[in-house]
Amino acid sequence: MDKKSLILIGAPMDAGKRRQGCRMGPDAYRVAGIYQALADLGHDVTDVGDTSPDPVEIPEDEHLYALPECVGWTMALSRAVQDAAQDGMPVILGGDHALSMGTVSGMAAHAAQIGRPFFVLWLDAHSDFHSPSSTSSGNLHGTPVAYVTGQPGFDAFPALTAPVPTNRVGMIGLRSVDPAERALLEKDQAMLADMRSIDEHGIKAPLNAFLDKVRAANGVLHVSLDVDFLDPSIAPAVGTTVPGGATEREAHLVMELLHESGLVCSLDLVELNPFLDERGRTAKLMVDLTASLMGRRIFDRPTRSF
Repeated sequence: MDKKSLILIGAPMDAGKRRQGCRMGPDAYRVAGIYQALADLGHDVTDVGDTSPDPVEIPEDEHLYALPECVGWTMALSRAVQDAAQDGMPVILGGDHALSMGTVSGMAAHAAQIGRPFFVLWLDAHSDFHSPSSTSSGNLHGTPVAYVTGQPGFDAFPALTAPVPTNRVGMIGLRSVDPAERALLEKDQAMLADMRSIDEHGIKAPLNAFLDKVRAANGVLHVSLDVDFLDPSIAPAVGTTVPGGATEREAHLVMELLHESGLVCSLDLVELNPFLDERGRTAKLMVDLTASLMGRRIFDRPTRSF
């Protein structure tokens, strides 16, 4: 197995939605043993601690929740990820999914600097393709894919140096997508695999098709793993539970296939809300999935007791 330099970046962002708790996520991953799990696989692991948002002097928005703070996080995380990507593989410990506005835009800029196409795999129940004007909740954790693909309406946010073409975005696990979001994504040829198609055809086929596309382009792949990709029966620690998610075995298969591809260059772990967890089981599962992504084989898994 190839040894990697893994750089853990804490992003205790809790500004993307009104329900609080995700700020505790980075510490929960640390308590669940993410550093040791990755080091035990032979990787060189560095935990650089927690990032904080840049100070931003823009007015609050009456519709959008915590807009200035979200902009500040986007700026800080984009910079942190670009810096880390020069030295290894950034692993971002979140934090709510709005943090991906910074991490994905930062990795896209890094890919552009090294002259390689950039792809995003979104493992999530939601497509997160709202604009600031179309989100009915005003929660910006539902907007990151729209932002990084250069959709209009994000004037308050930093201008993108490298927008991600929507046809280089793959989404697996979808089961709560607004009709307007789906129409836009299909028009722009994003790869969409909802749980109905996974039930019918399995999770391997759409993932392998997307990975083949990344490989053929010699692409840089960013993976964004939302807790609600998983079924809430195995991962309760998320404020946006949607029944019918990926099983533990399906999720491990995805991670194992990603590892075997050798294509993943950065990873988000998002939407873990330890306040809603049951004795740390969701944090431990997310750590186990990260270990699978980084090379832990099925025979090597620890037995968990809760």
